[in-house]
Amino acid sequence: MTLSTHNDPTVFLERVTQLALNALTKWDLDVTEITPIKVRENAVFRVRLTDGRKVALRVHRQGYHSDIALHSEFAWMSALRNVGVSVPNVLPSRAGHLFEHAAIAVLDGIWQVDVFEWIQGRTIGESGATLQGGVDEVAAQYRTIGSIMARMHQQAEAWKRPAGFYRHSWDTAGLTGVQPLWGCFWELAALTAKQRDLMLHIRAVVERELTAYGQTPDRYGLIHADLVPENVMVDGSVVRVIDFDDAGFGWHLFDIATSLYFLTNDRAYPIARQALLEGYRSERALSDEAIEKLPIFMAARATTYLGWVHTRQGTETAQQLTPFLVELACATAEQCLQSV
Repeated sequence: MTLSTHNDPTVFLERVTQLALNALTKWDLDVTEITPIKVRENAVFRVRLTDGRKVALRVHRQGYHSDIALHSEFAWMSALRNVGVSVPNVLPSRAGHLFEHAAIAVLDGIWQVDVFEWIQGRTIGESGATLQGGVDEVAAQYRTIGSIMARMHQQAEAWKRPAGFYRHSWDTAGLTGVQPLWGCFWELAALTAKQRDLMLHIRAVVERELTAYGQTPDRYGLIHADLVPENVMVDGSVVRVIDFDDAGFGWHLFDIATSLYFLTNDRAYPIARQALLEGYRSERALSDEAIEKLPIFMAARATTYLGWVHTRQGTETAQQLTPFLVELACATAEQCLQSV
């Protein structure tokens, strides 16, 4: 079950909060208060403890990740931490498990639940919102994001993954295939006939270009796939990467496109783009020829968000976001077509 598509969000929040409280009994934590802070794809809660500390609890949407995929997420995070990429620490349960299964009578099925250390600081922004801070601050933050991203790509290329490792793939099939990972974007009901034709055209162009670009290790591997401003926490000079829910195999340029996509209408976009690329190149090679392909990956990223709202039509979130996402996707597609 996708959290954001539940019939009655208020009732669901009450029930998933009870599920979270029940699950917490599997950890050695003395809880005084639990507060929802984000209920969208996953439900994330702030948990206050009697000793004054806080932790974050996550109830996963059903059906998005298998247990193997979730174990693989934690394995990559641990490997990244070992090479100096700052990511949250997962707190094992009393039984030593990195996540537990939970169920209650008023919610169908089994739910995966995990607990993380609380991350101090603030996000550098929200998707679709104006960047926070002045020019120098934006440049410094995105230079850091680019550097971290490159180190993540570098680590993933060199890393010997454990046996049984599995994450989904943002490959040609996952982006433009018969059933893309996030849904058939060209079927979105809000599209006009002209916009639908544009999406079908860009689908064919992106598929052709991605196939030609190839999947050699210098350009394709494990990526975060959601390194947007709200998933980067800043605390003084420390920058942490959070929310590996969408992490999987994909093109490095797709990762870059994801970080930049919702900034394209921001006045500071040219600064952020240049800084991110500078930061990336400080750690890993990225040719001018590769950067010229970025519009293709921006278009590929654009289509995924249309697929996302398509699979959630009728929800308040989708209704609010669809006009903005359609307009931005069409503009991005037009720019892509001018570049190929």
